[in-house]
Amino acid sequence: MRCFFLLCAFGFYLFADAHIFLYHRFNDERYPSTDTQNSVLRKHFEFLEENNYTVVPLQSIVDKLNQNETVPEKWVALTIDDGYRSFLNALPIFEEFGYPFTMFVYVEATEKKYPDFLRWEELKELEKKGGTLAFHSYSHSHQTRQSAEKLRADFEKGLTLYEKRVGSKSNFYSYPYGEFDDEVKNIAEEFGFSAILNQNMGVVSDMSSAYDLSRFALTGDADIKPFLKYKTLEVEWIEPKDYPSNGNITKVEARVSTDIVKIKLYITDLGWRDVEVKEGLISYDFNEKLQKSRVRVILQADNKISTKILVKD
Repeated sequence: MRCFFLLCAFGFYLFADAHIFLYHRFNDERYPSTDTQNSVLRKHFEFLEENNYTVVPLQSIVDKLNQNETVPEKWVALTIDDGYRSFLNALPIFEEFGYPFTMFVYVEATEKKYPDFLRWEELKELEKKGGTLAFHSYSHSHQTRQSAEKLRADFEKGLTLYEKRVGSKSNFYSYPYGEFDDEVKNIAEEFGFSAILNQNMGVVSDMSSAYDLSRFALTGDADIKPFLKYKTLEVEWIEPKDYPSNGNITKVEARVSTDIVKIKLYITDLGWRDVEVKEGLISYDFNEKLQKSRVRVILQADNKISTKILVKD
């Protein structure tokens, strides 16, 4: 992990932190778990404006990382996954505030004209209104369950169609459902994106990799303010590497700065635990059955946070 041991040597070093936010649907009450009402979106944007945050194109953050430059503290990037038609409900608010955004396109849904999704010509119009288009797979499958052969075929089919319809290559990719493992990540990197985005809770700092950018999802009545307080917690994740084959989690082990003596550990459905840190090492024993096929493991020290996702194949 880039500069991790430098971090340990110099203690709890403070990095500048940018935030990437994720939206899905807008003003679509049929799907409350992924919907953001316009009244809530306006509150988000008003808070950003009133508190002097700068909303930048995603490319600006990626450029800073790739050039090894400091990521400005109050930079924010806005992303939308899937390409739902309901985005047209929110577009006037984006235009009113002049905020750029990146729209990740679920290619099959647009190509086959699924009812709830934007058409190619509508997506192209977004490029004239502050939008950047990007790739979100062809079939929107659970990629950790796909063979390497099928996964590469999905990328190739989707990217060929995307480039034909959009007229340019996609610089960015976001995982469907936010699900990935090392194999999925490695295959995605083969296709030459300049950045790959997940759905983990986390921020972007000089320490971040452009191929593993975290985003906070804002749905329902989510208040943007608490998310903006989060900073980078640099973690070397040791165990578990993957979703346990028998479904039982037995240990969480990780390394953090030696300045940290206590940390909070969260696992989906198992809740929060207070854990002692000994000389930078976290080692917490479990004997618990995981309840869901997608599980987040979160470490938090004060307002610093890091997340690892485990997905059942």
